[in-house]
Amino acid sequence: MSSQYEVGSIVEGKVTGIKPFGAFIALDDQKQGLVHISHIAHGFVKDINDHLSVGDEVKVKILTVDEETGKISLSIRETQPKPERQERPERPSRPAGGGGGGRGGNRPNQQSSAQGQGFNTLEEKLKSWLKESNEIQADLNKRIKK
Repeated sequence: MSSQYEVGSIVEGKVTGIKPFGAFIALDDQKQGLVHISHIAHGFVKDINDHLSVGDEVKVKILTVDEETGKISLSIRETQPKPERQERPERPSRPAGGGGGGRGGNRPNQQSSAQGQGFNTLEEKLKSWLKESNEIQADLNKRIKK
């Protein structure tokens, strides 16, 4: 049926319709395929109309051909060179004692124990929480005795 279109080949086509989920591309007078929105361009595509218009001539790569249904999946993205990854700007570091509410009293201890590992294990956190809890309890006991 559609044996003239081989998976992996790149062919020219014409945009015949645009829907929110993708664009329909006419490969010839009898065959058309669909470019899913995720295969329009490199990066996030919010609106296909920002990238394509009906009547545009485009190069597409044939991803799949379903012989039974005649459906052809296409990609414009795979015919284009992959953009260079840009370095992300480094995030500013947070102050050592600050953080998400609470006392933050055990934060420096957590940081020093995590420097070699990259993260704290649950056992380390539990020890830290128990120590902090005991300190709070001892402080409360002192206040009650006064």
